[in-house]
Amino acid sequence: MLDDILDGARKAVAGLASTVGEGTRERTNKLIEDWLDIFPTLAGYGLEITSFSMALALSPSLNVELLGQHSDWSEEALQERMAAHKGETALTMVFTAIRTAYRLQRQTKASLRDPLILKVVVRITPEVRVVLGQPILED
Repeated sequence: MLDDILDGARKAVAGLASTVGEGTRERTNKLIEDWLDIFPTLAGYGLEITSFSMALALSPSLNVELLGQHSDWSEEALQERMAAHKGETALTMVFTAIRTAYRLQRQTKASLRDPLILKVVVRITPEVRVVLGQPILED
């Protein structure tokens, strides 16, 4: 199923030629292609894709939401994963965002609530958002 989603996204990205200028299209295609490659790795670490969307516009974007368990993301596990994927920009960005979210959440001294939600928005400037618990208000 994940392969079908990723293949469909790749085909959608390839079809952007008619809506985006050549330079921007190539840059966006490359960026999205690079980010698509991380999702099988994240699935191997227990993050399941729960929502996948692609917006085709002058500035295309890919929006992916993943769900996981806090127990899979201890500080030790994060350190090991960061070391194993050193130099892989997209994965490093995701791991850094998760680690930072946990660190900041601990400073609040509030109880940690399930689930771990990872939201990745890829556009010319990628964005990674980590949610610890179920949000009440959506963006």
